[in-house]
Amino acid sequence: MRAPPVFALAAIVATGSGFGLYWWNDQARQLPAGLATSNGRIEVERIDISTKLPGRVAEIGVKEGDALARGAVVARMDKAELLAERAAAAASVRRAEQAIIQAEAQVAVRQAEYKLSGVELKRGMDLVRTNAVPASEVDRRKAQNDVDAATLQAARASVGDAQAALEAAQAQLLQIDTNLNEMDLVAPVAGRIEYRLAHPGEVLASGGRVATLLDLSDVYMTVFLPTGQTGRVANGSDARIVLDAAPDYVIPAKVSFVAAEAQFTPKAVETADEREKLMYRVKLSIDPSLLTTYRDYVRAGLTGQAYVQLTPTAAWPDRLAPKLPPAPSHDAR
Repeated sequence: MRAPPVFALAAIVATGSGFGLYWWNDQARQLPAGLATSNGRIEVERIDISTKLPGRVAEIGVKEGDALARGAVVARMDKAELLAERAAAAASVRRAEQAIIQAEAQVAVRQAEYKLSGVELKRGMDLVRTNAVPASEVDRRKAQNDVDAATLQAARASVGDAQAALEAAQAQLLQIDTNLNEMDLVAPVAGRIEYRLAHPGEVLASGGRVATLLDLSDVYMTVFLPTGQTGRVANGSDARIVLDAAPDYVIPAKVSFVAAEAQFTPKAVETADEREKLMYRVKLSIDPSLLTTYRDYVRAGLTGQAYVQLTPTAAWPDRLAPKLPPAPSHDAR
């Protein structure tokens, strides 16, 4: 028989577990110096899988509870309109490429004309010395050479314009390709689908949510400690978590965050007399490698008792030594 999962939400507590919970609550009041305790609940980071562009949902390939690898496709949006835009943009790129070829050919023609008028100008200057041609002919040839020089410069500028038009067309094509890639909504991290929020055929606005993904690599318990204890807690301090659903197991954790400002603790995790005190929120994160091993049993909302080491030299009692069930086989379903 499989051992009770350490994170199972619906774990069936064996006979005598009520006594076990009472025993843990009683022991919590008898902690050694340098340790603190508080109750809290397991939380899992949630990621919204949302659309970047408005459009119609073509298909959704996941169900609630499905485990996904990073990069797995969650849903696909309809791409028909973007594909038509891409075809037009690709045609614009080809047209711009042809415009560059034509502009470069014009540069070659104008360069030849400029070279020819320069030769004629030089010949005319030689002839005017022998009075073979009138001076007005040299002036005409000089003017023609100046015109050809200006025409050549304009042709070279046309090449620059054509190249700029090509770059603009390529940028538009790249933008459309990027948008096409955005039409496949993928999981940014490995996790589990918590909620499926849309259906095929629905039209969503930009930012419309399709599903909610639980990041199983970022699981933690939030607890609240009074000022006197919080001031002694450092990031990275050791911690332990004992879940109400599985009181026989002790989950190792680390302090990953301590709030900079005090607040009134929520009523759900404090006693009546503590409501008059300012408390600090402390986040206890579970080792991602441990979460990978027990990923099938990670559940948000599990309540339990947390224990935090206030000083590095504080000794953990034997009852708070890490204790986990046998690692489950992910091949066995």
